[in-house]
Amino acid sequence: MPDSILFVFAVFSVALLYASVGHGGASGYLAVMSLFAVEAVALRPTALTLNVIVSALGTVAFFRAGHFRLHLFWPLAVCAIPFAYLGGSLDISESIFRKLLGVALCIAFLRLVLPFRDSLETRSPPVWCLGISGAAMGFVSGLIGVGGGIFLTPLVIFLRWAPAKTAAAISAPFILFNSLAGLAGLRPDASQFHPDLMWLIGAVVLAGIAGAHWGSQIAPVKHIRMALAAVLAFAALKLFL
Repeated sequence: MPDSILFVFAVFSVALLYASVGHGGASGYLAVMSLFAVEAVALRPTALTLNVIVSALGTVAFFRAGHFRLHLFWPLAVCAIPFAYLGGSLDISESIFRKLLGVALCIAFLRLVLPFRDSLETRSPPVWCLGISGAAMGFVSGLIGVGGGIFLTPLVIFLRWAPAKTAAAISAPFILFNSLAGLAGLRPDASQFHPDLMWLIGAVVLAGIAGAHWGSQIAPVKHIRMALAAVLAFAALKLFL
């Protein structure tokens, strides 16, 4: 049995919620691990591993739904992957890492509490703009141990590059490839993962499958979204202080 059933359940809940909106959940896993005082060395490799699994399940689900747009995805991914690897390969002090993580959690908090509306008018960005955005998001994602969905989805919607469902559809594979690149850059050994990793993997597989199916019924989970936002805000405050 895992050391903490509550910890595994918290990770399961994060994966369920994030999978329903096309995300892998790394920012949420990092928040939960911070709240449970997990050692810093285990944060990035564990979060990225779980992210790979959930985002892969989301990628399949959104592909089948027909919302994926290759012309938006490929410039982002091509530029993001090498920079995610570079970010993941860098060693930064625990103090700087926790501050960067705190900023990422604040962004995730805003992603949860601010409603995003589909715009009837969308505009295709130039390839160079997608490339620069992908490189920046890839580097920061690899550096702090997330897949980049908390940056990409709001950016795509706010700049009206695509409607929300398409944003989710390109975010899922973007997160998948970014997470793999960041994990490759980290080159972690077995001792750097959370000791309950296998239990966590089992939990996020179940949650990822259920969350992807649940995606078409997100509206009823408003209160759960708010609860998770409160957890992220508390974790971010804890990291900053």
